[in-house]
Amino acid sequence: MTHLTELLSAEELGTVAGLQLLARQVVEGGYQGLHRSPHKGFSVEFKEHRPYVPGDDIRTIDWKLFGKTDRFFIREYEEETSLRCTLLVDASGSMAYQGSRGAMSKRDYAVRLAASLAYLLLRQQDSVGLVTFDTAIRRYIPPRARPKHLRTLLEELLAAEPNGETDLGGVFHQIAAKLSRRGIVVVLSDLFGDPESLLKSLAHFRHAGHEIILLQILDPDELDFPFDQRTRFESLEDADRHRLVDPAQLRRLYLERLEAFRESLAVGCRRQKIALVPMRTDQPFADSLAAFLARRGHA
Repeated sequence: MTHLTELLSAEELGTVAGLQLLARQVVEGGYQGLHRSPHKGFSVEFKEHRPYVPGDDIRTIDWKLFGKTDRFFIREYEEETSLRCTLLVDASGSMAYQGSRGAMSKRDYAVRLAASLAYLLLRQQDSVGLVTFDTAIRRYIPPRARPKHLRTLLEELLAAEPNGETDLGGVFHQIAAKLSRRGIVVVLSDLFGDPESLLKSLAHFRHAGHEIILLQILDPDELDFPFDQRTRFESLEDADRHRLVDPAQLRRLYLERLEAFRESLAVGCRRQKIALVPMRTDQPFADSLAAFLARRGHA
């Protein structure tokens, strides 16, 4: 059984507990940064049946259907709350990177950020869902507002080990097709890939009426390329790709391309009114999240 205290220290939990995430555009049940009261307009509506699995609450079994089929099925409901948020967490191999200065790997940083966001949203009595992905969707957990839902999200976050390649543009189109109702989409990723393809896929979310927040998680090594001796670079997404190089010959070209990539992404996000939030693994994630939400609240 996974608890939030396995991921967040008491100090981090205290920081997160005082935060609030509000919608800044029209979404299902939210408008211009102001929720309805979470105690008003709350309802549930039937969504679908699914087969019973051990551990499910037997109170959710549809006994009438059992009488007809002699099989156990669970009635699933969808909460209608003030705000719906879906967390998109990159589980590709590049997220496993951890340099000497980062407090943790990019994957671990993303997991703790996602856990923090899930916790504060459920404290607001809003609904939160999760998608883990690489080149395809690994797991989709629909938004729910029940407090017990946090355990399900935490277990999936911890289970999603980083490996394989990713295609952000392709997989985001797949995810957008699954999100039937408008809400906030929070992406936790290094966002490495073709910026043109990525921005086109983000436009898919925007056309569907979603608000988008990109939490771009980078290790400080990726920002300043500190290597000064012959180094063997290995791809974390493809074990067969590696190269022994003199970093001094690559550093200038790498930094130029990184700057061009970041500028292209920033311009595209401004054009689409997407929040792009750089985060570094050598900076405490709870403090970085608090600083972003404070800026967002005063914008």
